[in-house]
Amino acid sequence: MQRKAIVLNSKDNVATALTDLAAGETVDLEVDNKQLTVKLANPIQFGHKFSLLDIEGGSPILKYGEVIGEATKEIKAGEHVHVHNVASTRGRGDVVRGATK
Repeated sequence: MQRKAIVLNSKDNVATALTDLAAGETVDLEVDNKQLTVKLANPIQFGHKFSLLDIEGGSPILKYGEVIGEATKEIKAGEHVHVHNVASTRGRGDVVRGATK
């Protein structure tokens, strides 16, 4: 069976699609030697991310075990995680906590 998606680090709250995936499709993943099944709410293009669990707005998005952005609104498990619901926090001096303008 071909793997449909990958979780790069056990701390991650997103997975990356290894092929184009359809809305309603279920994806079986192994995270930290545990099986996880996620039903996709949206179509996910190859290389794009989807949420493994419900993520509250303002919460960090974790990939590679690192924070890559912040949810701009609530993201449900199986939803597409991209620029429409995530603000990048990497390399942005304008969002450094405590920075003055």
